[in-house]
Amino acid sequence: MVVGQLALIAAAIFSGAALYIIVAEQPARLRLDDENLLRQWKPAYKRGFAMQAPLALIGGILGALAWLQTGQWLWLVGAALIVANWPYTLLKIMPINERLLAIDSGQAGPESRELIKTWARLHAVRAALGCVATLIFLWASLN
Repeated sequence: MVVGQLALIAAAIFSGAALYIIVAEQPARLRLDDENLLRQWKPAYKRGFAMQAPLALIGGILGALAWLQTGQWLWLVGAALIVANWPYTLLKIMPINERLLAIDSGQAGPESRELIKTWARLHAVRAALGCVATLIFLWASLN
């Protein structure tokens, strides 16, 4: 079923991007001084948001459509998990994002570094939601 495969692809791309941020980008940026750490985080966050937000929404919509077409409940579970990134981001991560975006890079210091570390821990939950959704979509596609 094409719709389900597209949901799987969207969730896999979302998950890959989220894992890349946690495994590669975040450790590399933490090696920077406080000012450059914040200076690098700001555009990376904006670009990541522009890519990941639509992928989560598209994956959720396609997963729900696959559920409607097949009646297979796994598609709906996967859709709910990938879309759960939206409220999780708005409620848990967005307050940290707003605080970081409000800090001028020249004013960066230990507080902004700790906020970026907190942001990464919260972002790891997004990666986990995406990975679990991907695995569930894969499972559904094999049934």
